[in-house]
Amino acid sequence: QVQLVESGGGSVQPGGSLRLSCAASGSIFSIYTMGWYRQAPGKQRELVATIASGGSTNYADSVKGRFAIATDNAKKTVYLQMNSLEPEDTADYFCTVDLRATIMSRVTRYWGQGTQVTVSS
Repeated sequence: QVQLVESGGGSVQPGGSLRLSCAASGSIFSIYTMGWYRQAPGKQRELVATIASGGSTNYADSVKGRFAIATDNAKKTVYLQMNSLEPEDTADYFCTVDLRATIMSRVTRYWGQGTQVTVSS
C-alpha cells in the first residue's frame, strides 16, 4: 500500500509564494515520475509540473518561470515552489507519483488527497 501525504497549501496574496510538499510512503520499489496537477472550481484537472527520476522537468506554460518542482529522493518527497502567485493559480493541487510497488508490479500512478491554494487580495 502506498500513501501520499501533501502539505503546504493555504491562502496568499497575489505576488506571494507557497511551497507544497508531498511525501510518499509504503511499499515502493522504484519511483519513475513525480508531479503536480491542479483543479480549479468548474475546470478540468490540469498538469502543473512533473519531474522524472533522472531529473528532467516539464511545466505547464502558465507556470513556467514562476513555479519550480524538485525532489528529495531519499525522503521520497516532491516539492512545488510557487512564486509570483496569481489569482488564476487558485485551485486544489494534487501530487502524483508513478511508481512500481514491487519488482513484479506494473508502474502505477498514485494521487495525493489534494491541498487547497487560494490566491486573493
